[in-house]
Amino acid sequence: MSIVARRYETLFILNSELVEEALTTAVAAYTDLLTNRGAENVVTNIRGKRRLAYELKNLKEGVYVQLNYNADTATKAELERALKLDEKVLRFLTVLDENEFIPEVKEPVEA
Repeated sequence: MSIVARRYETLFILNSELVEEALTTAVAAYTDLLTNRGAENVVTNIRGKRRLAYELKNLKEGVYVQLNYNADTATKAELERALKLDEKVLRFLTVLDENEFIPEVKEPVEA
């Protein structure tokens, strides 16, 4: 059975009180986690500090970070586990980017 890599997008919100160096280190750690587990085409986009719709952990602002990558489900699950355990991460969400996913098409068998 072959492992199918799919295109995922993960958006997470970091504590806005982090200094720039700690923010860069946290983002680099997640990018490294993905590349070390075999993810391809990892693109990181730091969206910047934004006001939250409601307070999370008594914070009114957070730093939004977007990761786009091709990976299997085990790699995605490992990233989500790491995000869940990190106290600097306020929230995260991973979605499957179906526009980028091209499933294998089997040739029709002629009778």
